[in-house]
Amino acid sequence: MTTVSEQRLAAIFVEVADTLVAEFDLIEFLQMLADRAASLVEDTTVGLLLADQRGGLHFMAASDESTKLLEVFQLQWQDGPCLDAFRTAEPVVNADLSTAGARWPRFAPYATDAGFRSVHAFPLRLREDVIGAMGLFGTRDAAFDAADVQIIQAMADVAAIGLLQERAIRRGELLTEQLQGALNSRIVIEQAKGAVAQAFNVSVDEAFELLRSNARRTNRRLSEVARLAVTDLRALGDLTA
Repeated sequence: MTTVSEQRLAAIFVEVADTLVAEFDLIEFLQMLADRAASLVEDTTVGLLLADQRGGLHFMAASDESTKLLEVFQLQWQDGPCLDAFRTAEPVVNADLSTAGARWPRFAPYATDAGFRSVHAFPLRLREDVIGAMGLFGTRDAAFDAADVQIIQAMADVAAIGLLQERAIRRGELLTEQLQGALNSRIVIEQAKGAVAQAFNVSVDEAFELLRSNARRTNRRLSEVARLAVTDLRALGDLTA
């Protein structure tokens, strides 16, 4: 690995960790991660795969087009170092592509023909959670020592922490929106119960059952029926029929 100043390395880690920004752009973040990782190692390109909610991997970013193809072919063939790193949650280090045919029978020959000679792959992980993988593909024999492995894996882990944190925030925001929506619907339903009770001279409980029955019969949401009861009761017809 190219010698990198402590200041520049620290700056890269800060940039990788910073997912809590307004208008967070996932693709831009992953592209930045690929570019920064590639800048740390001479004659090396970087690709990133990210898992969806079901655990399926998808290509997300690469430092150049040739690396994008390497990542896409790994997904198509289900064969390659990034898939191994993702499945095992352990890094693949210092793999010589010229002798890796038995390990990756489809990927290794393709990568070699494309001009690559070495490969390393690191899981994006936080404890038991593995959310993706980062592949580093060298056009020359680039052996990583223990310190190199720690630096790249730490970068991948920091990125994973940031992404998981960002996902949690988005899920929290979605739940908040859903809760607020439910609260708003509840208010409309209460208003509708009063309107139906007054219009049909029934109790509030009976009014609620009339609204529910209409929703089931017309295959509409209760909140939608309630909103009609408040805004245009005639559109519901005779609820007691």
